[in-house]
Amino acid sequence: MAHEYPSSYSLLFRLIVTPCFFIFLLFPLSSTSSFHVIFTFASTPAIAITKVEQDQEALALLTWKVSLDNQTQVLLSSWFGRNSCHHWFGVACNRSGSVSDLNLQSCGLRGTLQNLNFSSLPNLFTLNLSNNSLHGTIATNIGNISKLITILDFGSNHFTGVIPEQLGFLTSLSFLSLASNNFRGSILPFIGNLKNLTILHLYENELSGSIPQAIGYLIGPIPPSIGNLRNLTTLYLHTNKLYGFIAQEIGLLRSLNDLDLGINNLNGPIPHSIGNLRNLTTLYLNRNKLFGSIPQEIGLLRSLNDLDLSNNNLIGPIPASIGNLSSLTYLGLGHNKLSGALPLEMNNITHLKYFQLYENNFIGQLPDEICLGRALVNFTADGNHFTGPIPKSLKNCTSLFRVRLERNQLTGDIAESFGVCPNLNYIDLSSNNFYGELSEKWGQCHKLTHLNISNNNISGAIPPQLGRATQLQRLDLSLNHLSGKIPKELGMLPLLFELLLTNNNLSGSIPLKLGKLADLQTFDLASNNLSVQIPKQIGNLLKLSSLNLSGNRFVDSIPDEIGKMHHLGSLDLSQNTREIPPLLGELRYLETLNLSHNQLSGTIPHTFDDLINLTSADISYNQLEGPLPNIKAFAPFEAFRNNEGICGNNVTHLNPCSPKKAMNFSVLIILLLIMSTLLFLSAFIIGIYFLVQKLRKKTTKSTLEVADVKDLFTILGHDGKLLYEHIIQGTDNFSSKHCIGTGGYGTVYKAELPNGRVVAVKKLHYSLDQDGGDIADFKAFKSEIHALTQIRHHNIVKLYCFNSFAEKSFLIYEFMEKGSLRNILSNDEEAAEKLD
Repeated sequence: MAHEYPSSYSLLFRLIVTPCFFIFLLFPLSSTSSFHVIFTFASTPAIAITKVEQDQEALALLTWKVSLDNQTQVLLSSWFGRNSCHHWFGVACNRSGSVSDLNLQSCGLRGTLQNLNFSSLPNLFTLNLSNNSLHGTIATNIGNISKLITILDFGSNHFTGVIPEQLGFLTSLSFLSLASNNFRGSILPFIGNLKNLTILHLYENELSGSIPQAIGYLIGPIPPSIGNLRNLTTLYLHTNKLYGFIAQEIGLLRSLNDLDLGINNLNGPIPHSIGNLRNLTTLYLNRNKLFGSIPQEIGLLRSLNDLDLSNNNLIGPIPASIGNLSSLTYLGLGHNKLSGALPLEMNNITHLKYFQLYENNFIGQLPDEICLGRALVNFTADGNHFTGPIPKSLKNCTSLFRVRLERNQLTGDIAESFGVCPNLNYIDLSSNNFYGELSEKWGQCHKLTHLNISNNNISGAIPPQLGRATQLQRLDLSLNHLSGKIPKELGMLPLLFELLLTNNNLSGSIPLKLGKLADLQTFDLASNNLSVQIPKQIGNLLKLSSLNLSGNRFVDSIPDEIGKMHHLGSLDLSQNTREIPPLLGELRYLETLNLSHNQLSGTIPHTFDDLINLTSADISYNQLEGPLPNIKAFAPFEAFRNNEGICGNNVTHLNPCSPKKAMNFSVLIILLLIMSTLLFLSAFIIGIYFLVQKLRKKTTKSTLEVADVKDLFTILGHDGKLLYEHIIQGTDNFSSKHCIGTGGYGTVYKAELPNGRVVAVKKLHYSLDQDGGDIADFKAFKSEIHALTQIRHHNIVKLYCFNSFAEKSFLIYEFMEKGSLRNILSNDEEAAEKLD
């Protein structure tokens, strides 16, 4: 894979250590430090050293130790005494007892090199301080270090400043790494003095300027010192700020195996002499500003495994000679201005794992044998003008992991283009001309996380089997001709965070199971034929940040549950028929809101004033009225046009709100609460009143209808016994001289009460039933009482009251001066006179 840099130092180290390992087997040792001593015996010439010099080495290391942080000093706790060769951690010595190797790689060191006296280490062979947290500058006394040193590794620290030119004195260096620090400035020409250098790592710094002439003579005329770096095998200068041309003289570095000049500001063409570097296995020139065409000589680099020319300004076609690079596993040509058809010779490259052609101007068809070797993992050719079908070798390319072919003009039946891809993780076929129906086999791609086939001519239904691709995180089938219902099985995709089905012909309702997509963040069903209602379960999508249901035929109101989606940033419910729930005002993170082209009526909820993050709003073409929310998003005319009832103070194109309309909502709430309380109390009091009346009526009724006939009272509230005595007295105990008429149920008497009022008393005939204990006609008596108390008519005689005691029951009526109605009606003249 591109940009995975092997440690050339570790390789060199193994080559040196391997023979020393056998020496280690011959001499029993008690510690790691002893191994380092034996190592130096075999690799470093013995140089006599005095006791004074040995003490100076120990003092230099102890002085440096004291300057480091406390944690580091604990790590180096074995550093004490006057003999640095006596089991000091990371220290190795030669036969004479002089320090020859200092290896503290990846030990978590914190501090600087300012207190390390390099001149006190005259016999140092290896110094490895890489992958720590050392900082500050490299002191200029680095040049006083041993002239025997061959390996110097300060990589992966936090060193700053410029690279000291005194490093040029270390002419025995074969490995130099200053990579992954914060060095600035230019690469000084002293590098050319390091004639034995084979590996140079300066990548991931802030170096700028042009590459110096001494380093392979990449620019300018060829100096007499040509060949100074003839042994260089690895040159990593990527991720700096280098600029300038790569001259033809690059071809003189014939020993190079790895060349990485990527991620700089180099410009100009790729030199034709690049073809002289026949030993190259990796060539990275990516992310520069190189222009011109790819040289034909690139095909001479038959040992190349990785070739990355992406992200430049290269033009023209791919040379046919590239087909000679049969060992290529990585080919990156993306994001250039390359054009033309791909050469047929590319079918010879059968071991490709990574093939990148994205963002160019290629035409024609894709290579037929692109996955002949069944090794292709990543294929990206998006943003070109490729035509024709998907290569047949891709259909069952089981090694595929990532495929991007979007924004081309590819055609063919989508159901026949791909089979089952068990390792496929990402595929984007959008913005092409594919047709046909979606295959059920997509559900068998169990590692698939991203499926995008939008903006094609796909028809038919969405296969329910997609619900089996349980790793799916993004599904985009928008801008097609899909029909039928949304399968409920999509609710079985627990990791789905983006579902885009917009601009299709989908119908029916939103499946309730979609409310189980707890991780869903983007949900777009716009421009379909969905109807019925928006389900309340949509409120369970608490992570949703964008919801678009516009352009459908929902007929019910917006569910209040949408107000629970507090992370919602964009909401589009335009072109439907609904009402605005006040809970929308609780969407405090909402930035975009579209409720236009609906049939919304009434006032805008006051809670909309709390949408402080809202930047774009559209409530146009509705029937809303009342005050416009007091936030900037509603201020533009386009946001509220075609709502005749809307008003706003200091808003262009709107009439000011009247005091009544502009009344503070909190005051309205208080008034409503007071009114509601009064209504409740009134209803409670009235209810109690009617309840009491009902109880009274029940009492009266039970009194009237009691089985014991001896104890019935009048409806006027008189004492029954007293009234009875007055009637007996006024009729002389119902004497015949007071009789004024007789009927089928009783006899009518004229009676004068003690207060002088004259009444008519109808005494009922008394008869016993067969049992001899009840009034036989009591039912008729009650019926007449009930009828006369309910009827009100000016031709019906008025009933005053009644009374009932044992053997004497009677009714008391208003007395009629003219006699009985029967006598009057029998005489025509009298009837006309009396009843006129």
